Amino acid sequence: MNYSAEQLRTSTLRFIRSLKADDSCIGTYRYSAAVSKATLYASAYAVMTRSLYNDLIDLSLEEKTTWIDYFDRHQDDDGLYSDPVIWNQGWYKDDPLWCGRPHLTCHILTALMCLGSIAKKTFRFLEYYKNEDSMIDWLEKRDWGERISWTGNEIFNIGILLQYARDFHDDVDAGKAVNTMLEWLSQHHICHDTGIWGSLDILDPLQRSHAVQAAYHWWPLFFYDRFPVPYMERAIDTLLLTQNKSGSFGWGVHNRQDPFKSSACEDIDSIDPLVRMMHLTAYRRDDISAALKLAARWVAKNQVEDGGFVFMLDQPFQYGHIELLGERNQGAMFPTWFRTLSLALIGESSTKTTTCKYPWYFTKCPGFHYL
Repeated sequence: MNYSAEQLRTSTLRFIRSLKADDSCIGTYRYSAAVSKATLYASAYAVMTRSLYNDLIDLSLEEKTTWIDYFDRHQDDDGLYSDPVIWNQGWYKDDPLWCGRPHLTCHILTALMCLGSIAKKTFRFLEYYKNEDSMIDWLEKRDWGERISWTGNEIFNIGILLQYARDFHDDVDAGKAVNTMLEWLSQHHICHDTGIWGSLDILDPLQRSHAVQAAYHWWPLFFYDRFPVPYMERAIDTLLLTQNKSGSFGWGVHNRQDPFKSSACEDIDSIDPLVRMMHLTAYRRDDISAALKLAARWVAKNQVEDGGFVFMLDQPFQYGHIELLGERNQGAMFPTWFRTLSLALIGESSTKTTTCKYPWYFTKCPGFHYL
């Protein structure tokens, strides 16, 4: 499919408007046409996708304030956000660190920044991690083997919250904890031959993909703080090996039935670091540009008839809860945001791709949306 960026913008924003849950309440969105209830995740994805297209500029001050208030009502006393619609079922019932309230909170912080606001309450939740000995002990006890991608999310969520607390709540101890984390990651469980963390077999495409998905969650912490990325050239070599013959970056981590029809996560987990590293070094820049050009074509193919994007083509995907379900070849909020972000990142590289030629709008905030 040969889309122009403007066509992509029009169809994507139309899809997001179609999932507005209540016209009388700013900020309420459903995750897909398959579900009936509004969720905070869907609201955050709507904000972040619209922001990438600079579509929030037409909101009135009152509309922005109302949307911000909608998020603020769901902030708990420890600083984290919770959604009563999804919190008692699925992945979220035990509030795991990799996908529970800290995960949701990281998304809402970016959404708030897109709306011109910050979290009202400070993060009491972070007290344990601000102690140097506790931080190192916690890092050492993570799983650096088969479940390294879960570890990826855990460290990412804590790292984002610490960076945010430092930069927007003036928390000096949080800043010290970030430095401890990044210094530790630079020295432990990382291979100087591959630039990748953990004990998985990087020669095996499936395990390599799994390990890169974990690393994706730590590199943004380095990039945001302009902290030296360890063994960056070797990491580029490894990242380029994750692209398959379709131009996607899937090897079956999420789609065992049809591995080369990659997930939104598999794709951005290689696209994001390749784009950012391309800005930091000339090493293999032509190879990166060629890989991103192929990737852009693949990502665009994941837009479906309703104007949204899918997590995986020809596969339904439930994001941990029934109210976060996208049916087969049905657009959903999470992949629409993530795949739009992939195209925006490629557009900010030197890669000449028609689909990505757009004045993308990035937000300076720890996590996903800065460049």
